[in-house]
Amino acid sequence: MPISLKGSERRKARVRKAIKARAYGRPRLSVHRSDKNIYAQIIDDASGKTLAAASSLDKDVKSAGKGGSVEGASAVGKLIAERGKAAKVEEVVFDRGSYLYHGRVKALADAAREAGLKF
Repeated sequence: MPISLKGSERRKARVRKAIKARAYGRPRLSVHRSDKNIYAQIIDDASGKTLAAASSLDKDVKSAGKGGSVEGASAVGKLIAERGKAAKVEEVVFDRGSYLYHGRVKALADAAREAGLKF
């Protein structure tokens, strides 16, 4: 009997499958979005380690009072790109999870690209 998945779980699995197909050994920039905050991690799947992380709860972003807005997501994107460069990561694969590439997720991705991450 096959296991039935919810729509968001199917979307996440479909996105993850596509990411693994084109990763070519690059780390993954994973995004998690909650109602009030947004989180980003650069993960090396080969070793299972997180290379860099940033969220709207970090002091740099939270002090600006941006939180879960598009501006906050942009600030998190810039911060994750800076921390990724500090960890010597230039190219990543973007993992949006089950979230649509729109709004805060798109703002985070655009800001990370502008700050120098390639994906």
